[in-house]
Amino acid sequence: MAVVPSHAQIVAIREALTVLDPALDRAHAQTPEFEWRLRPGGYEGLFHMIVDQQVSVAAAASIWRRVVEGLDGDVTPRAVLARDVETLRTFGLSGQKARFGHEIARAHVEGLIDFDHLERLSDGEAIAKLTAIKGVGKWTAETFLMFCEGRTDVFPGADIALQEAMRWADAAALRPNEQQAYARAEIWRPHRSVAAHLLWGWYGAVKRGEVALEEHPA
Repeated sequence: MAVVPSHAQIVAIREALTVLDPALDRAHAQTPEFEWRLRPGGYEGLFHMIVDQQVSVAAAASIWRRVVEGLDGDVTPRAVLARDVETLRTFGLSGQKARFGHEIARAHVEGLIDFDHLERLSDGEAIAKLTAIKGVGKWTAETFLMFCEGRTDVFPGADIALQEAMRWADAAALRPNEQQAYARAEIWRPHRSVAAHLLWGWYGAVKRGEVALEEHPA
């Protein structure tokens, strides 16, 4: 199990980030305290993330239950490869996601990536290994490292919600693009993952109407 910052450590890091970058003051003030969102890791964790993408939370949960049941609770590379794509599709997966499940499993079985020892690699090395697998983009790799491995200095610059929250923080007219978001986040090292959690929390609170922005550029 990954070791992630404790509640007290996250509070301290948030306060330190606002000192380092006063643009985060409003996000910090308007976002409730939170815990690290840690999910199961390994092959199962990455396959689960792929299944969850581009569907509603309820639909994703339903499909994943069917996947686990269809695999008799054995969500492992060899168990997935033992079922063909058409069988996986009967669990509610699209053909594309079923094929991606195979691609990720094959990468592990063939030694292209070792999910059991991925933590031995640096963030950059791990992202390179993950994105070499068909179906795994950079955003997926980065969020997997954050949520499934508990890595504390990863920032998914392509995430639209993060980009929008950064725009609010900087009172900018336009959202930063991916490269601009990465560059903007450099000031938050080595706590970029906590900054991402903070910005996501703020974005969600605003979108749910729980807090209002004093200025919310169109």
